[in-house]
Amino acid sequence: MKQPDKFQLRTETQEGRCVVYVSGELDLEVATEMRAAMAPLVELTDRELSLNLRDLKYIDSTGIGILVSVLKARHANQAPFSVEAIPPTIRKLFDMTGITPYITNQNQNMEQ
Repeated sequence: MKQPDKFQLRTETQEGRCVVYVSGELDLEVATEMRAAMAPLVELTDRELSLNLRDLKYIDSTGIGILVSVLKARHANQAPFSVEAIPPTIRKLFDMTGITPYITNQNQNMEQ
């Protein structure tokens, strides 16, 4: 029987944009898988990289750390990065940690 909140990634490439759909639970247990999947995508600086979290049920500090690492790498490469379709419970966590303005704004400013 399949676990309902099993971590899954699905990547869709569109013209000038790569969207990664993240579902299930993004936590320490799947951190290595997430980092490995994101590494080559972070280097694709010729297109926007966006994470769609519509089906994400849970994220812990490790998962947030991965998002911040991707954000910093994309910023260093002057490549666009955003997070879309953030569920309300996860948005609340992002708001509490202070990362919401950086991951939802196309013109991220890391010098704040």
